[in-house]
Amino acid sequence: MPSVRRWTVVAAVSVLTGLAMPVMAQSTAPAASETRSINDWLTRMHEASRQRAYQGTLVVSAGSAMSASRIWHVCDGVQQMERVETLTGAPRTTLRRNSEVITFAPETKTAWVEKRESLGLFPELLRTPRNAIPAFYDVRETGVDRVAGHKADRIEIVPRDELRFGYRIWAEKNSGLVVKMQTLGERGVVLEQVAFSELQLDAPVRMDKLSQQMNDTKGYDVQRSVQKKTTPDAEGWRLKESVPGFASMSCYTRGSVAGSTEAPGMQWVFSDGLASVSLFVEAFDASRHGEEKVASVGATHSVTRRLDKHWLTVLGEVPPATLRRFADALERTR
Repeated sequence: MPSVRRWTVVAAVSVLTGLAMPVMAQSTAPAASETRSINDWLTRMHEASRQRAYQGTLVVSAGSAMSASRIWHVCDGVQQMERVETLTGAPRTTLRRNSEVITFAPETKTAWVEKRESLGLFPELLRTPRNAIPAFYDVRETGVDRVAGHKADRIEIVPRDELRFGYRIWAEKNSGLVVKMQTLGERGVVLEQVAFSELQLDAPVRMDKLSQQMNDTKGYDVQRSVQKKTTPDAEGWRLKESVPGFASMSCYTRGSVAGSTEAPGMQWVFSDGLASVSLFVEAFDASRHGEEKVASVGATHSVTRRLDKHWLTVLGEVPPATLRRFADALERTR
């Protein structure tokens, strides 16, 4: 079963770096006196991440847990790179070049290399085949605050149903770069917060230096994950009914590391344009899989369930009821 805490940390870092956000329909920037639509705001945030280099300290609060990381980010308009160094917990340094990711663990001298789908402004945001966001979310502008020493517009993205969470976002006033975000549950309760405590815009971050660091694996045991693109039909799975607003984005089989004899598991990813849900299916193993349950860390929830000879984990930053709808709909076709 994937780690809920690991998912939360990875997603939170992606919240503010805006790495490879999906291309949305281009819209003409509104005049200063006009109110921006939700697509105007998201496009503005996306462009800010592509046009600015920055470095800063990012603090993540999820439930009773808190963590901090140092981030260096640069983009030349096509290629994006970043370095994320943990300041709390076990030492970890993650470097990313677009979808190429390597994580260094200096204490064990281990480095994990993997490919990840393009992440975006929101947790695990993937490219969507259609822009359905306005059908499921509304937006309202609520004022201006200071975050990490920068003036920021404060907006709220409000869900139109109970299948998804809302967001309160602070975007740096001049550029639109996201500097803080809260994930909101029922009655506006803050489930999770990600914010820069210190931020330097237009920082002298060099892409060639990050590339050099990413390629320097001397002295590390490099392990590579095995990932193969597939389809749910090819793996013998389908949803007997869809979950409103969520479109199928990708499907992969995943092994632990190259050369592993462990049977690969399947990951099926869905997105509504902002929130995403992953279905992990693997062979049931009584020695590893415990009781069926619902778990949460901050805004990240998971539902685990046995399906005959398989073990299902449904994971995402959505309400548990949404995850249960996915779990109830998944069925074996052969």
